[in-house]
Amino acid sequence: MAMRVISFYQEGCMGCEEQTPILHEVEQDLGIEIEEIDAVKNPEYIKEYNLRVTPTTLIIEGSEVRERMVGLVHREDLEAAIRRHLPEPLPR
Repeated sequence: MAMRVISFYQEGCMGCEEQTPILHEVEQDLGIEIEEIDAVKNPEYIKEYNLRVTPTTLIIEGSEVRERMVGLVHREDLEAAIRRHLPEPLPR
């Protein structure tokens, strides 16, 4: 089952602007892709994932949300959450 990491943001959101470089660092460190989606421009996701705040980062396996991180997530916490759902542990 493939894992997806999606980070929802919106224009002008200060927390979202701080989250973006963290997402890119984690992508590089773990060799994964994190999808960044503007929740305002893609309102279908607001209802589908019950989004209330941006940034919100989800770890999804199949159609099930395994982790939901609301607000700014620090790099260490984001990496730890993603590592819990990787098929094979990555070296630290």
